Amino acid sequence: MLRLVVAFAFAQGAVSMARPAVSYRALALGADERAIGVIAGVYALLPLFAAVPLGRRTDHGRCAPLLFAGTVLISGGCALSGTASSLGALAAWSGVMGLGHLCFVIGAQSVVARRSAPADQDRDFGHFTIGASLGQLVGPIAAGALVGGTARTGGLALLVSAAVAGAAFTSLWRIEQRRAAPVAGPSRPARPSPSKVPVRGILRARGVPAGIFVSLAVLSATDVLTAYLPVIGEHRGIPPAVVGLLLSLRAAATIACRLVMTPMIRLLGRTALLAVTCLAGGLLCAALALPVPLWALAAMLVGLGFCLGAGQPLSMSTVVSAAPPEARSTALALRLKGNRLGQVAAPAGAGLVAGAAGPAAPFAVLGALLVAAAGVAVRGTGPAWGRQDPARGPAAEPGPPARRRAELPRGDKDIDLTHRPGAPNRP
Repeated sequence: MLRLVVAFAFAQGAVSMARPAVSYRALALGADERAIGVIAGVYALLPLFAAVPLGRRTDHGRCAPLLFAGTVLISGGCALSGTASSLGALAAWSGVMGLGHLCFVIGAQSVVARRSAPADQDRDFGHFTIGASLGQLVGPIAAGALVGGTARTGGLALLVSAAVAGAAFTSLWRIEQRRAAPVAGPSRPARPSPSKVPVRGILRARGVPAGIFVSLAVLSATDVLTAYLPVIGEHRGIPPAVVGLLLSLRAAATIACRLVMTPMIRLLGRTALLAVTCLAGGLLCAALALPVPLWALAAMLVGLGFCLGAGQPLSMSTVVSAAPPEARSTALALRLKGNRLGQVAAPAGAGLVAGAAGPAAPFAVLGALLVAAAGVAVRGTGPAWGRQDPARGPAAEPGPPARRRAELPRGDKDIDLTHRPGAPNRP
């Protein structure tokens, strides 16, 4: 888990450094608010179509290849974005970066889901997402410092982010050990190939749609904030280094939330925690559209970062606990597909709103989306939330019954229906 968190911190740090740098590079190439929204949406376009096939593959295969492929694509997308000389090329390489991030996250989440006991999923997913928050903490500060020193073109920041992504390889060695497949024989018959659970069946599981929507809303707010805070900085005269510091304050507050998430779940319950954080986050996100002083903007970003910290790990544990065990990676991929759908639609819609009503207006729309997510969390993750009690935390996973007894009419003895391997069937 520790090595996975370190690798995720490097990968997410590279992406968090590259996203604002891409916005600054687009501005240097003559992009307006609409063009920046389109470029930010292209980042999520390829992952939108690749999420479910990659999840299917991971359900019945190894996760490590996706981790390595994701690292390569992130590093290559960052480097090529730094050398792009047109908005079209910048958008294309931004899409490659997004595909790499999807591969890495699907592989990493599947590792956590496979190695976590049901009672530890909230804690483990919270620790796992701390790696993302660490990357989001350091990445924007580095991007702001590098962009501020290169005439705000963002090229050097993108090349450095490619090197940071490559550093993730140092923690991925033997992250998942290969297990030898059992040899079929008279004493060990060959297992039938696992069947694929239909996507419609996964989406019908209580808790999965709500977890996907909450994750979509939270990530859309985080993504548009990362892409559009530099635009607000340009309009309000905030230097890139300060913009990077503001984004890092938001990430630090997110880390603080995830460090204390377990006691908050015990205090409020999982459903109440999701609803309260989404509601408060929506109000704070909408308040970013107001022309407030810099210190007030920093305070609102800290509060918003804390509120957004609970949505991602709790949506992961929601989906994992509600989905069939043989389709957990696919369910996580569906959640990521919802995230990417939000990342395509939210920046594009934000670009249209910003072009019509100013660069701060998209935050009011995202605030309404987070408020809607609070209502969905209450209605879609009630007491029958998967196999967990939302008020008391995860319950113990019911194991296979050791003995099953049938009760006969009075006067007759119970019959042991347990069948032991190798023993003849008998009443």
